Amino acid sequence: MKAMVLNEIAKLSEGSTPLQLSDLPQPVPGEKEILIQVSVCGVCHTELDEIEGRTPPPHLPVVLGHQVVGRVAQNGPNAAAFKDGDRVGVAWINSADGTCKFCREGNENLCLNFKATGRDANGGYSEYMTAPEAFAYPIPEVFSDTQAAPLLCAGAVGYRALRLVGLKDGENLGLTGFGASNYLVLQAARHQYPHSRLYVFSRNPHERAFALEQGAAWAGDFGETAPEKLDGIIDATPVWRPIVEALRNLERGGRLVVNAIRKEEVDKSELLRLDYPAHLWLEKEIKSVANVTRRDVQEFLQLAASIPLRPETQEFRLEQANQALLELKTGKIRGAKVLRVA
Repeated sequence: MKAMVLNEIAKLSEGSTPLQLSDLPQPVPGEKEILIQVSVCGVCHTELDEIEGRTPPPHLPVVLGHQVVGRVAQNGPNAAAFKDGDRVGVAWINSADGTCKFCREGNENLCLNFKATGRDANGGYSEYMTAPEAFAYPIPEVFSDTQAAPLLCAGAVGYRALRLVGLKDGENLGLTGFGASNYLVLQAARHQYPHSRLYVFSRNPHERAFALEQGAAWAGDFGETAPEKLDGIIDATPVWRPIVEALRNLERGGRLVVNAIRKEEVDKSELLRLDYPAHLWLEKEIKSVANVTRRDVQEFLQLAASIPLRPETQEFRLEQANQALLELKTGKIRGAKVLRVA
């Protein structure tokens, strides 16, 4: 089979090709696993973190990709949840041990033995992949393959962030950064909290204009002050400065949820500007999002189908993965980028 393979950690830049198109043996599904013929795979900022070493895979080479949609091609031993030809999706959570206290409490995302698709196990930048059947999800018929792909990570982790922010209908929500995740959060929040006003912060004027098109009440740069204090804010940026600026806009007793696996080091000095009375005092909270659970993926797919939520997408061929990732890194974003595999 064909796959885009990461062989070594490297900085992604114009002209670089950290992912190489390679021929690999088709994988064989193990106990309670399924073999999936991949149709499409979404492109996520976390893949940049993997390539550049901020969340490095435990072994190389590895096949990236964790927003996977395809068809069941074969069941492994004792796998019976799906039949051949069923359309399924696979998300960032590839497996968890199911026995630790976090798993028993429904917090599989915190499991000490958490395994990530496309990092700890080969992912969907390939024509075939295997996955545990318990961590694969039926895709609602209302979505095309391409529309479904970003729902599996950008959507599901955004949904988790929205749950963690604890917003009440009528309260103000801020979204810092307007890439694939917060773009979907805005649409979900408009549905769940119809009386809330949504405020978007982005350094990119095209993203700000796009946010207004999608129903934001206001859009401004990171350093601007929102017209009103915000009861909750979801930060989905890869850098530090928006954190400091978001806290300044946060209402007393408000909560900032940071939706990022890693932050880049380029502007870490911004943290030195953190001023306790201006940014944190008066019972403001900061909470991070770690991974997703199966519940997050399942609930968000059903919510997205009920709206129905229609992600804006841009397709690339499998062999164009490096180009798609570079555009993501350099801010050429309008909706979600998706690799067409089959």
